Amino acid sequence: MPATDTAPAPVTTPVPTVLARAVTALGGQQRDGQVQMATEVAEAMEEGRHLLVQAGTGTGKSLGYLVPALLHDKRVVVATATLALQHQLVERDLPRLVEAVKDVPGLDTSYAVLKGRSNYACLHRIRAGVPDDQGALVDVPTGSMAEKVLELRAWAEEESEQGGSGERDNAPRHTDREWRQVSVNHRECLGAAKCPFGQECFAELAREKAQRSHLIVTNHSLLAIDAIEEVPMIPDYDTVVIDEAHELTARVTQAATDELGVSDIERAARRASRWADGADGDPAGDLEDAAQQLAEAIEATPPGRIDQLSTQLSDALVLVRDAARACLSAFPRESGGDGDGDAGRTQAKGMVQEVYVNAERMAAGSQADVLWLGEARDRFPARLHVAPLQVWGPMRDRLLTDKTVVFTSATLMLGGEFGAVATSLGLKPTERVGSQVASPDPDSALPWKGLDVGSPFDYGQQSILYVARHLPQPGRDGLGPAQLDEICDLVDALDGRTLGLFSSRRAAEAAAEAVRARLPHLTTLAQGDAQLPELARQFVDDPHTCLFGTLSLWQGLDVPGDTCQLVIIDRIPFPRPDDPLMSARQKAADQAGGNGFMQVAATHAALLLAQGAGRLIRTTSDRGVVAVLDPRLETARYGRFLKASLPPMWSTTDPALVRQALARLGAA
Repeated sequence: MPATDTAPAPVTTPVPTVLARAVTALGGQQRDGQVQMATEVAEAMEEGRHLLVQAGTGTGKSLGYLVPALLHDKRVVVATATLALQHQLVERDLPRLVEAVKDVPGLDTSYAVLKGRSNYACLHRIRAGVPDDQGALVDVPTGSMAEKVLELRAWAEEESEQGGSGERDNAPRHTDREWRQVSVNHRECLGAAKCPFGQECFAELAREKAQRSHLIVTNHSLLAIDAIEEVPMIPDYDTVVIDEAHELTARVTQAATDELGVSDIERAARRASRWADGADGDPAGDLEDAAQQLAEAIEATPPGRIDQLSTQLSDALVLVRDAARACLSAFPRESGGDGDGDAGRTQAKGMVQEVYVNAERMAAGSQADVLWLGEARDRFPARLHVAPLQVWGPMRDRLLTDKTVVFTSATLMLGGEFGAVATSLGLKPTERVGSQVASPDPDSALPWKGLDVGSPFDYGQQSILYVARHLPQPGRDGLGPAQLDEICDLVDALDGRTLGLFSSRRAAEAAAEAVRARLPHLTTLAQGDAQLPELARQFVDDPHTCLFGTLSLWQGLDVPGDTCQLVIIDRIPFPRPDDPLMSARQKAADQAGGNGFMQVAATHAALLLAQGAGRLIRTTSDRGVVAVLDPRLETARYGRFLKASLPPMWSTTDPALVRQALARLGAA
């Protein structure tokens, strides 16, 4: 593994000793799985071997990797998927851990948080003003958001005076649109050398701190941009620990997905008109004309996946690409001076550059990409989207071959094995031949190990998996009368305390409406009634409450205790048949001789099912039922694979037995 510029003296204190001290200081309880995980993570870092660790909820996996990361002799990056976990690491776990191990000789406990540039307030934009659509710099925003933007500016100045981080997470409450008035992306940034406020820049100070730190906490998206998109964002490091690793491929895909709409091109052309001065004509005007050609091509294209570019759409994209390139060439050469003009020009050029890059990628029609046209909705016109067909190749070539990677999550074993996740991450799964373990492709195999450290929970005693085998198979028309009856009967038996996880907003609202009508003494909340934190608070405060919602509840809700004793899942969460990216990946797997349904659709469903079922048991004292209203989990051939991906709950298909169990829980 490559050396980094951080090389503290070797630490001789054993990992279990430091871990025990840390657990005691944090007031926790050391678990065998946590000790096993910390030891294996340390060995993987030392040997340069990739590691997949499934650590169930309650294992204490954060300390299981933070302790060996601090003890490692080279810089380590920790990447998370959610802001909640990142906040927990930086605000709670790391400060307490550092305090607990401060007396360990030779230990470098320095750490830093690193995010994308747009997550920090930009002092130049705040102090010099915000370019409007004509490129003119305006000092005070107008309209309804003026007060909020002024509040954000005042907050950023206070952060600068007091040595704060200027991070968006610490800012007063705001919308995305308001935040854009006080921040810039990497293309709009002047750069520290040219910016008059470069020495004070929050983003630059964060990078400088990261450069001096042994441990860097970041997110999946920034890691993807740095390692896979090859845009240098993170100081050189030896090892990366990827927590919430079950979300990594989705986050990497998201980071590598681009969009292009007619409004993007028109806005870029308007901004460029002040700067792009063509010797022979009007480059910005030509770009605006190209936008109209694309608008006509989009109108003639049906929504959905585009396997083959039509002549009209191909010609329009080429026209946009060439017009954007000509417009970029017409921008004046930078003088190197400071001032408002530089900011406006940089932002305008960045917008045209983004149009050029996206149009070029879409016009190329690469087999490595999936192109689709989204549907127009309300006031939002249809937009083109392009995403990578697969990400395991770039991850393998640009991350796994250069760094040691530790992947960890509560759900990494799908179908009872690591193979599906390992393949999606770029690690070739091994095959057992007799008593030997051999790689399908020895020349390209990367050494890795899978480890399941278990869970402190006794799922067989604490939980029941109920599959409503007697119900009809789910149809395309949403929940039928039989499903609604089942939901109301289950909720009534428990008298509330129910989290409903649904495949669509329409299904969640239909279930909420039915429960409100039939069980009016309960409080029934549906996603969209309020912001998620407010819904979660109400759910926790009142035991006679049901909360019904979609994807963000499947993965983002943590409500331990008696608040949630019944999780209802309306159907197996297969991707929609018209999902352009998933359908393209499934088709590619079939064409490669594999089983596209199992490799893509079933794997996707297994992961979400495991995440959804994981909402039930969050502590050793929790009790409850996961009720799946889709009989295919019991009757279909792939049902065994899906059930093997779930926690080892006691399983039944008997509705009377489950109602009795729920009634006992309700009475208790």
